[in-house]
Amino acid sequence: MVTAAQQTASAPDAARTFPKGFLWGSATASYQIEGAAAEDGRTPSIWDTYARTPGRVRNGDTGDIATDHYHRWREDVALMAELGLGAYRFSLAWPRIQPTGRGPAVQKGLDFYRRLTDELLEKGIQPVATLYHWDLPQELEDAGGWPERATAERFAEYAALAADALGDRVKTWTTLNEPWCSAFLGYGSGVHAPGRTDPVAALRAAHHLNLGHGLAVQALRDRLPAAAQCSVTLNIHHVRPLTATEGDADAVRRIDALANRVFTGPMLQGAYPEDLLKDTAGLTDWSFVKDGDLEQINQPLDFLGVNYYTPTVVSETDGSGTHTSDGHGNSPHSPWPAADRVAFHQPPGERTAMGWAVDATGLYDLLRRLSDDFPGLPLVITENGAAFDDYADPSGNVNDPARIAYVRDHLAAVHRAILDGSDVRGYFLWSLLDNFEWAHGYSKRFGAVYVDYPTGKRIPKASARWYAEIARTGVLPAA
Repeated sequence: MVTAAQQTASAPDAARTFPKGFLWGSATASYQIEGAAAEDGRTPSIWDTYARTPGRVRNGDTGDIATDHYHRWREDVALMAELGLGAYRFSLAWPRIQPTGRGPAVQKGLDFYRRLTDELLEKGIQPVATLYHWDLPQELEDAGGWPERATAERFAEYAALAADALGDRVKTWTTLNEPWCSAFLGYGSGVHAPGRTDPVAALRAAHHLNLGHGLAVQALRDRLPAAAQCSVTLNIHHVRPLTATEGDADAVRRIDALANRVFTGPMLQGAYPEDLLKDTAGLTDWSFVKDGDLEQINQPLDFLGVNYYTPTVVSETDGSGTHTSDGHGNSPHSPWPAADRVAFHQPPGERTAMGWAVDATGLYDLLRRLSDDFPGLPLVITENGAAFDDYADPSGNVNDPARIAYVRDHLAAVHRAILDGSDVRGYFLWSLLDNFEWAHGYSKRFGAVYVDYPTGKRIPKASARWYAEIARTGVLPAA
């Protein structure tokens, strides 16, 4: 990874050259691809339980088999090498390593990740490990889950086990992936596992995810070589007002606090935003934040992982009636505690198969804001991509021009942000493979590689070949 100062300038309408050493990769998550849900000691996670509950996941789909990466990992690494990826961001399955969320690790679970990382290194691909991408051991949820402080403490113990086993192989670590989803979709709206609908539990979960992050960073630092890198990945919402009114500006402020600053405040600045505490005072007094917590949470990071897909547009409302979906699933319960006077709106224009607006300017604006808010903190795009209704044609090819256009526009936005001073050091395309897309089951395809689910066959899409050339050259071709 290099600094933005090493960026080579290029005209906006020409091919764009990224910095030498810019990291090009792709990403996945354990529950979405691994399968082998009951093999080698793995026990159920909250997503196993959620997916097996009727009515929770489209078509009754589960991750029991997923893309069978647990058995086809060697084939998948060969695909990454064929595509010239410099890095692979994957997540460790907590219930595969520590089935009850307590006690010693299961060596067969760790051996899977040892084999995977060894193969990646042999192919010249940098392993980037995420400790938590939403698959909490069910036994810990039964004991209260993320709303309870004990879960943060267990997470730090799990981080230590992972670091002890893989620290000689993995040099880049991420604690949490999108804790906003874990807290507010899992415990607020209930559209993600564990499916609870309690706004106070969501706020408690957010705090204990923050605490778990801080404790895990300390556990990693205690065990990893000095050169290892620690990070967290946040799905920072780029929130825009529908109009220029003061009311809409306040709606932006309110959602920005719940979506973004509830995490960046404690993690990066050592404090919760005062306006967040005031907004939610009718729900909780935040007494679950104990003395010393904020110091534990506020740990130095080597970079911030940024996930971006689409902007969020909001307006002020009187709190009555039905308003446009916020893009986070259909539920009568809101993932936004104490924000009933905020309405969400779909921007005009092209949409992905998820119904999300295609707008790369949001990524540029987000990167510039983060650079202004947290100067000196390097950034990595840890997820960006789009779902479209892909299919294999009679000749067996998968052409996905809409995905190529989406990624091209977003990479151009990243390049522009670098030119304007943002220290962005890498880009991970979401996702390597079509996979289990949470409550959507297998109905949404984000992959650069098409997966024929009945057979497991992998077919690189046109976008995969296109992205491979960028990863090889570091140059984004002109449109």
